[in-house]
Amino acid sequence: MKRVVIFGATGNTGLCSLRSAVENDLDVRAFVRDEAKIPEDLKNKIESVVGDVTNAEQVTKAVADRDAVVVVLGTRNDLSPTTVLSQSLKNIIDAMKTHNVELISVCLSAFLFYKPEAVPAIFKDLNADHQRMFDMIKTSGLKWIAILPPHIADTPKSKYTVTFDSSPGRAISKHNLGAFLVECLMKPEYYQKVCGIANIS
Repeated sequence: MKRVVIFGATGNTGLCSLRSAVENDLDVRAFVRDEAKIPEDLKNKIESVVGDVTNAEQVTKAVADRDAVVVVLGTRNDLSPTTVLSQSLKNIIDAMKTHNVELISVCLSAFLFYKPEAVPAIFKDLNADHQRMFDMIKTSGLKWIAILPPHIADTPKSKYTVTFDSSPGRAISKHNLGAFLVECLMKPEYYQKVCGIANIS
């Protein structure tokens, strides 16, 4: 696994995944809306593709000749009802099947470990789209890794733990999460697993 494309590469966690992929000596393609958000020190170390992840044709071109895909899509602070995330993931999965790419890691939400009625009301609409993504990835037939982080903290890298099918804590450093989204692709023991992740306090 040498050639990776990252969707959502200029978000808070996405930038950490981007940096981790470069540090792991991967051939990195970043699919972005705005190239200006790519840090100066990374611009000559990656290939950037400007596009819209809801555009199936652009996504298909971005996935071509890659070995793996990292999905770190988000809505920033917008918690309103949406289908953009799940529609985008459908485009990515379709593109992977077109180009025979099997390996994908997807950042979702620890709220998916909760029963729907236990999800705080403010997050219910966004979580519903995460649930659609989750269902889609589990039935995709791909070598997927679903990562369900709790609160993503703007804190330095630290020791962290990963558990299957449960959340091991309340917060994860964006740097740890970004790195794990890339590094888990190189570890078959994580394939087709639902991973909780959290800092060790």
